[in-house]
Amino acid sequence: MKKITLAITLAAFATTASAGGLQEPEVTMAPAPMIEEATAGPSAGNLIVPLLAVLLLAAAAR
Repeated sequence: MKKITLAITLAAFATTASAGGLQEPEVTMAPAPMIEEATAGPSAGNLIVPLLAVLLLAAAAR
């Protein structure tokens, strides 16, 4: 019973300690997102791994 009481007490102190004081929170602006244009179409490199996976599954099914 003492362990439970101690755990609850420590948890209560930890939450009040991290709650902060009466200061107003600092508001910071997030940087503007960078927009990247896709200049190249889908490449064959993106298809190699799925095709290999399909071939391996097909070979395992036989």
